[in-house]
Amino acid sequence: MKGVTSFRIIILGFSAVILTGALLLMLPLSSTSGEMTSFSDALFSATSAVCVTGLVVQDTATYFSSFGEGVILLLIQIGGMGVITIAIAISIVGGRRISLMQQSTMQDAIGGHRMAGIVQLTGFIIKMTLLFELIGAFFLAPVFIRDFGLKGIWMAVFHSISAFCNAGFDLMGEAGHFSSLTSYSTSALVNIVIITLIIIGGIGFLFWNDVKRFRHRFHRYSLQSKIVFSSTLFLILLPFVFFFIEMGDLPLKERILSSLFQAVTPRTAGFNTIDISAMSSSSRLIIVVLMLIGGSPGSTAGGMKTTTIFVLMGNAISTFRKKRDTSFFGRRIDDECVKTASTVLLMYVVLFLLGGLMISIFDSVELSSALFEAASAIGTVGLSLGLTPMLSLPSRIVLILLMFFGRVGGLTLIYAAFSGSDGHLSRLPSEKVTIG
Repeated sequence: MKGVTSFRIIILGFSAVILTGALLLMLPLSSTSGEMTSFSDALFSATSAVCVTGLVVQDTATYFSSFGEGVILLLIQIGGMGVITIAIAISIVGGRRISLMQQSTMQDAIGGHRMAGIVQLTGFIIKMTLLFELIGAFFLAPVFIRDFGLKGIWMAVFHSISAFCNAGFDLMGEAGHFSSLTSYSTSALVNIVIITLIIIGGIGFLFWNDVKRFRHRFHRYSLQSKIVFSSTLFLILLPFVFFFIEMGDLPLKERILSSLFQAVTPRTAGFNTIDISAMSSSSRLIIVVLMLIGGSPGSTAGGMKTTTIFVLMGNAISTFRKKRDTSFFGRRIDDECVKTASTVLLMYVVLFLLGGLMISIFDSVELSSALFEAASAIGTVGLSLGLTPMLSLPSRIVLILLMFFGRVGGLTLIYAAFSGSDGHLSRLPSEKVTIG
């Protein structure tokens, strides 16, 4: 269809699922009270679920019925795996031929570098997602069944999918509204399972495809997989050390578990085992940075992505050393990649600051708190200082837009808006400008 690019299909797909989810959540059947939910609350909840964020204006466990929770879980699953992935999977199951346009759209959706094998990769994503979610539910079930009876089976499935999809939605509201996993801060099993699911879902399907193909032969992995693995390890270990020092007043076991959990969850999962609002300002600043960075390309996570930061750091080091090229693991990074990373960073920082400023103005709240919520939305994280449920409609609209932008991706929106432009065919005369 003329004028309909793969980027526009991605945006329209997410928009359609969000709107459908909002209409379902408005139904009286979706709330425990049996009353119709306002469109603004339903739209916020649906956007947060599809964009796998976890910010909520109504406590999921106490406000929504079993039907409503099921709708939210379905939206999380679709949003985590990707609207395009689900659509292509349905076509495969239905025996329909996958067109070149669909393959191209899937390639753009997961950030793949080539179209060849994209259908097989889609099948791998589906199988891997369901497998790890099932394993996660299996290990969580004994704990939740012990605490909640047979309902614990549903809770194990819900939290496993929410963790793998890096969504951060929870059903722990009965223990205290918006309490997340704070009642399990000393449970090694719950912490380890949730942390593992978050990492597996957030490191990217392209990385796991390399693991399947090459196993322990790390030198054969693609450059992207090597960068993703290295940056993920760095962004877990460094914050862990920081939080471990900060949480010196906790018992050793809880200190280790809480430090590791808070090092992992800000990069777009949104669960928390300790009260975020009680943390020091320096800890919250680290969390904001981690939220903005997010997970890796082609994953269930959001944020500006680990590769973006890694490439920019490498470029800065090359500039300091007066080297012409940015390189990692014996490979040169293309200049276009560095330009794209710089653009993504600028877009996220501008929207983060602008969103926080608007929330602060609309609701007359402290700027640092507003910026925290904005970072959580743009990074599709879901961590909150308790501010989101109290925000006015204009501020909620700001968060909805930030969540959508963070999940779909800034460049997708740009490419969708300006596709078809042929300005790149001509080049203007060059002239140097002093930088710094």
